Amino acid sequence: MIVDHGQVVRNATRAVIISNRRITGLTADVIAELVAEIGPLWHERHQARLVSRQRKRAVGAGAKHQLVFVDRMLATLVNLRHGVTHDVLACWFGVDRSTITRAVGEVRPLLAERGCTISPDVRLRSLAEVVDHLGATGKTGIIDGTEIRVRRPAQGRKDRDRFISGKNKQNAVKSMVVTDQDGRVLFCSPTEPGSCADITHARQLDVVSDGVIAR
Repeated sequence: MIVDHGQVVRNATRAVIISNRRITGLTADVIAELVAEIGPLWHERHQARLVSRQRKRAVGAGAKHQLVFVDRMLATLVNLRHGVTHDVLACWFGVDRSTITRAVGEVRPLLAERGCTISPDVRLRSLAEVVDHLGATGKTGIIDGTEIRVRRPAQGRKDRDRFISGKNKQNAVKSMVVTDQDGRVLFCSPTEPGSCADITHARQLDVVSDGVIAR
């Protein structure tokens, strides 16, 4: 009997991540909903990329994906929640770092487009919708910057120093996160290099103007 060690590693990692809510912050049911909703969209875009360029082989030929979509989703969720480096995730899932980097790069935009579900009938997809929601409900919004450690940019890259965080003195990217007073995430911004100050990032998003929070 031939055993695919890589597949065994991925199956074990998947089971642990799904069963332990502390790892992703999501229940198994919510993860299943995300996979069912975003998986077909990822597949559709992947197929569109394949047919959009000239090919020497037919679509579907060649090496297959090492990570099925659910594993790509889980790797992305762990990366977003804990800032786990792509190298560590690659070890967890038994694949190359480049595979994780590609997976996160493909899945994260899909999660952003989906937005944050506040209730079964309310989903917020933009910062403007978040501001309107807070105003309509009379709830307080809490905004803060969060840093995620990243690999040091390649030598010779012109903006290499911009990724060094002034606070933690490490290479990082930064996002602005908005929650309500109950701690529910309402918005997570695109990332900026770690050297970007929180107030500068907030102004770029039009959240604050001259120190005053937008309402």
